[in-house]
Amino acid sequence: MRCREAKQWLCTQRDGDDLAQAEASMLQDHLMHCAACRAFEQQIGRIETLLNRPSAPPAQPGMSTNHIMQAIQQQQCMAQQLEDLRLQQRQRFAHWRGIASALAAILFFTLGSIPLLLFAITIIQTDLVVKALASLNGVIDLLIIVAQYLQVGLTLVTRDNWLLSGLAFAVVIMMGMWLRLMRHPQEA
Repeated sequence: MRCREAKQWLCTQRDGDDLAQAEASMLQDHLMHCAACRAFEQQIGRIETLLNRPSAPPAQPGMSTNHIMQAIQQQQCMAQQLEDLRLQQRQRFAHWRGIASALAAILFFTLGSIPLLLFAITIIQTDLVVKALASLNGVIDLLIIVAQYLQVGLTLVTRDNWLLSGLAFAVVIMMGMWLRLMRHPQEA
């Protein structure tokens, strides 16, 4: 069934004409599969509801001026409470902003003074610096060896294009698997 026919049958039903059992079944089947026709049916229903609605709302006998004034006062009270909460939140942020800026200044001063402290220690206690560097000699040698292994590995990977392509392919596959595992459960 085409959407044009389904829309015509929907209009026929709205006008009060009954469809044959087979046509009604085909229309319902089409509506289950076609989102555009379902939206059209809903739009027809909304228009019909608006056309059948009375123009003036019926007067409610229990509605008095006192009820209305109480509702307005309650709304004003809630608005005032919300404004008080917003003011408290702004004050907290202002308080924390001052503390955060003081901590940032202390951190900046501390990190900035570390090189000066090391320079002063180097000038004043040269024998202490020599001992510290001698104790780090093994660590520095280890870092040089690791860097040489990394250089050889990177040379091997970049020299052989097949190996680099295989590595890139493996990374792409792993990212695809990760994205598949991390998707939302409702999408499954």
